[in-house]
Amino acid sequence: MANIKSAKKRVLVAQRNNERNTAFKTSIKTAIKKALAAVEDEAALKVALSNVYKLCDKAVSKGILHKNTAARKKSRLTIAINKLLASK
Repeated sequence: MANIKSAKKRVLVAQRNNERNTAFKTSIKTAIKKALAAVEDEAALKVALSNVYKLCDKAVSKGILHKNTAARKKSRLTIAINKLLASK
């Protein structure tokens, strides 16, 4: 642990930000799983896909994800959904 007061504060801030970022990334993963599970119902799929896109874009604007990472996640999800729909 740091000895200087400002360094102690930075440790606390970094820990708080890490928890917030981890929670946000987890919510994105959960939304992706829900979208993949909603392939059966077209209306639910549309809503779930929109939610994933929204969360990814919000993560980019908050600096949690890099823009290319978000684009890759959205692209892979779309490809997976199209593959599942084609196999039906």
